[in-house]
Amino acid sequence: MKTFSKEIEFSTSKPKEVIDLTSEVMNAVKECEIEDGILVAQLPHATSMLILNESESGVKQDILEKLDDFAPPQDGYRHDRIDNNADAHIKAALVGSSRVLPIIDGKLIRGTWQSFLVVEQDGPRSRRNLIIFIMGE
Repeated sequence: MKTFSKEIEFSTSKPKEVIDLTSEVMNAVKECEIEDGILVAQLPHATSMLILNESESGVKQDILEKLDDFAPPQDGYRHDRIDNNADAHIKAALVGSSRVLPIIDGKLIRGTWQSFLVVEQDGPRSRRNLIIFIMGE
């Protein structure tokens, strides 16, 4: 069994935004030279999340707005007494920061409209990273 790993570095420029890293992930799949296996994508941050969804501006804005409806900023959270980002932690904990997808015949299997989207909730950040790990044959 072969393994491949890659760290994709990026920055965020707004307090809350959605960033499409699909092309970077797809480049990693091409680089790995693994025909059949699995891809694990892990975002090692506690205030942002990784989702698979359509990378259309309306969908991105809707996601940001609904997340704020679910866990509004500055809503009396205990963590805000230390660091004013409790809502970001709550959203990230519930949505998640990793995804696992199959690679079959050298192609990453995902839906037509599924893009790798990072949802930043505590930006801007000068350095974020997405870890890609692929294993297979």
